[in-house]
Amino acid sequence: MEKTMEILFSGKVQKVGFRAYVRNAASSLGLCGEVENLADGRVRAVVTGDEAVIEKFISLTYNCPRAVIRKISAEDYVFTEFSNFIVKRE
Repeated sequence: MEKTMEILFSGKVQKVGFRAYVRNAASSLGLCGEVENLADGRVRAVVTGDEAVIEKFISLTYNCPRAVIRKISAEDYVFTEFSNFIVKRE
């Protein structure tokens, strides 16, 4: 069943190519959504797809070579249809 989740990544996740990595990982799994830097140093992703695929996506994010993820929080989010996966710029 498709759902939308908001995922917050904490740690060394900005200025290390993490948003591009997240976009590529999501796109490779057929997920749609968006990813952006937050002012507090975290990265926020909103992802729509099958729940099992979203879980796989979250596990893939730990493989970003230059990021150091300290914490990931994922919560259900209002269902949102996206046409692709984009990196939002400041």
